[in-house]
Amino acid sequence: MTTTFTWAIANLERETADGFVFCCHYTVNAEDGTYSSSAYGSIGLERPDTLIPFDDLTEGMVVGWVKEKLGAEKVTEVEDALQVQLDEKHAPTKAAGVPWS
Repeated sequence: MTTTFTWAIANLERETADGFVFCCHYTVNAEDGTYSSSAYGSIGLERPDTLIPFDDLTEGMVVGWVKEKLGAEKVTEVEDALQVQLDEKHAPTKAAGVPWS
């Protein structure tokens, strides 16, 4: 099965004076058609040389910033961890319960 990873922005923290976004709260959802798993994180941003007006920001733009700030290795690490969770749901390696009724 192919897993689809969807990165989204849950919330942004900004300075009210000029709209500078200094913190992004993001989610990553993994779905394989049968199961799903998700992760949540936050990351701080440095002030850029040129600010894009807050009202002009798009989710895709901000997801790009988050992924760039995290770096390709960390993005892969997050997605790999979610894939492990999905794999465990398909073929559990641990269980709980008692053998009697």
